Amino acid sequence: MAKIKYYYDTHSCKYIRVKTSTGDIIINIIGIVSLTMAMAVGLLLLYNNYFESPKELILKNEAKELEFYIGELQKKVNDLDKTLADIAYRDDHIYRVVLGSEPIDKSIREAGVGGADRYEDIKNKGILHEAIIVKLNESLDKLRRKVYVESKSHDEIVELAENKEKLFAAIPAIQPISKNIAVVSSGFGNRWDPFTKLFGPHAGIDFAAPIGTPIYATADGTVDNTEISFIGYGKKVEIDHGFGYRTRYAHMNAFVVRNGQHVKRGELIGYVGTTGRSTAPHLHYEVFINREHVNPIYYFFNDLNPEEYAKIIELASIENQSLGM
Repeated sequence: MAKIKYYYDTHSCKYIRVKTSTGDIIINIIGIVSLTMAMAVGLLLLYNNYFESPKELILKNEAKELEFYIGELQKKVNDLDKTLADIAYRDDHIYRVVLGSEPIDKSIREAGVGGADRYEDIKNKGILHEAIIVKLNESLDKLRRKVYVESKSHDEIVELAENKEKLFAAIPAIQPISKNIAVVSSGFGNRWDPFTKLFGPHAGIDFAAPIGTPIYATADGTVDNTEISFIGYGKKVEIDHGFGYRTRYAHMNAFVVRNGQHVKRGELIGYVGTTGRSTAPHLHYEVFINREHVNPIYYFFNDLNPEEYAKIIELASIENQSLGM
């Protein structure tokens, strides 16, 4: 029951009942409701400032997990970047040095991976931790670039290694006759000609050996000239080894190879004889580099130890008479 209110009227000296209008009632109700709502909002704000809702807790935990895993991914990216840097170092300072190739220019490895708007699709979506995600994408793109460069570099290294292997196989690196049988009877350079008795150039080395002594290819190559003649070099074989290397074997008794045949280092190609312009059984052996004669004595490194090499150098340096051309 509503409480009845009175006020004292000084003119009539009587208590008069207070009459409340409907408007006042409505205003009072609105005031009470407004005050209640204001207090409720205040309490809610106070609660939100000091207490987290279950949904907020879940979102915060998810954000922390996301930050943790992004951080772990960034560490892995950094580790991969260091690994690639180690590979690049070995590539430039070991593999390419051994294979005689120039290192890759640093600017190629550090080249950019796109324009300024490359990550606009991420930036315009209002993604949480946008800056971190953009940075991570940049790091991954740089890694892809470096991996691509290293992949191409290693393809080149493999090709260089294969060519290097072929080059090593193409270098005349052994004696054409067993060192236990043959004797260097005349070296490279000016020698006395046995027929003209004049002192002149001798373009190869003469190995004195019995007729029928096996002669071997001194490097891998292709036989591209076999000839039988009663003058000059007599029976001879010429082998093209590639990379500018070529060898000639002359005054043979017989050869067992044919034009176009591929031979390996150490493979039998014929036998010692004394055919053509020759005064005694021997092998006349020549080495060419880019069509120029070079001293074959410098290409026996696979066959001789230091003492043997010094001895053969000494024998080849004696200005004696050659046994043929």
